Amino acid sequence: MPGLLLDTLRGTVSSSDSNGDSAPRPIWLMRQAGRYLPEYRELRAEKGGFLALVYDTEAAAEITLQPIQRFGFDGAILFSDILIVPYAMGQDLQFLAGEGPRLSPKLVDHALESLVAVPERLSPIYDTVRKVRSQLAADKTMLGFAGSPWTVATYMVAGEGSRDQHDTRAMAYRDPGAFQAIIDAVTEVTVEYLCGQIQAGAEAVQLFDSWAGSLSPSQFERWVIAPNAKIAAAVKARHPETPIIGFPKGAGEKLPAYARETGVDAVGIDETIDPLWAMRELPEGLPVQGNLDPLLLLSGGAELESGALAVLEAFADRPHVFNLGHGIGQFTPIAHVEQLLSIVRGWRG
Repeated sequence: MPGLLLDTLRGTVSSSDSNGDSAPRPIWLMRQAGRYLPEYRELRAEKGGFLALVYDTEAAAEITLQPIQRFGFDGAILFSDILIVPYAMGQDLQFLAGEGPRLSPKLVDHALESLVAVPERLSPIYDTVRKVRSQLAADKTMLGFAGSPWTVATYMVAGEGSRDQHDTRAMAYRDPGAFQAIIDAVTEVTVEYLCGQIQAGAEAVQLFDSWAGSLSPSQFERWVIAPNAKIAAAVKARHPETPIIGFPKGAGEKLPAYARETGVDAVGIDETIDPLWAMRELPEGLPVQGNLDPLLLLSGGAELESGALAVLEAFADRPHVFNLGHGIGQFTPIAHVEQLLSIVRGWRG
């Protein structure tokens, strides 16, 4: 039978039990499989670099399952990276120690047509999904993911991450036709990538738009809402029962339009959004996910408890998946994650 997380994303979970108490809240955390876990650090030291781990399907499956085995989260999020899509589109991908990912050639200097696609680079990711799903309990949800076209394109154009996405935003203004071609190409590959994950066993998928907050309203409509709507429609046409979570970090006041116009089944909310505002402004009944500040989890103690309770109470009357407003920090103590789980699982409104 579907687990609580999957039922919540589908909007079919009851808001209260037979005693009138609020239903248990499902929980998973973005970046829950990663560097804050000693078992992850040990395996990475044994296996080598990040990309090598992603493409070692046994290791990637083990990493995906580590936080489930330790904490019993309601969902297992695939261990991979959003830049697998441009890697499959033909860009070279490296993860440099202390510097982050690098893609080449940069599309700010080279044409999209210069890339030679290598679609087989997606296949090991599907193998990881299959391995994880075969080992997950039936009541745990297997979550796949991809980067949204805008965020992926920012890396493809600049060759690396940046604070303000200057090169990509400038290109989108200077040559919108060329930039549209990049967005369209990423959109097409992302649809196939997500559908491949679903066919391999992913029961829900998340679209990460980590840099959505850097765009003006009109650019947000064109480069965030429009391509995400295309992806959602195409994936739903092939897999109508699979929930899609859209996470446009930094969307702010543009979040309600994103929720209405993209067709996603649930919306991830970052830590800058007031939950009470989200309750008022988002479509009634739309499942939400979030939005505890990751720094509260890092800090722990009474502030973590009060912050977590505020999120739980704010979303008491809406399907809600408890999560962070972004990824868990590398130096987050294990004890603080355990404290958060105790709060969330013990809360009944």
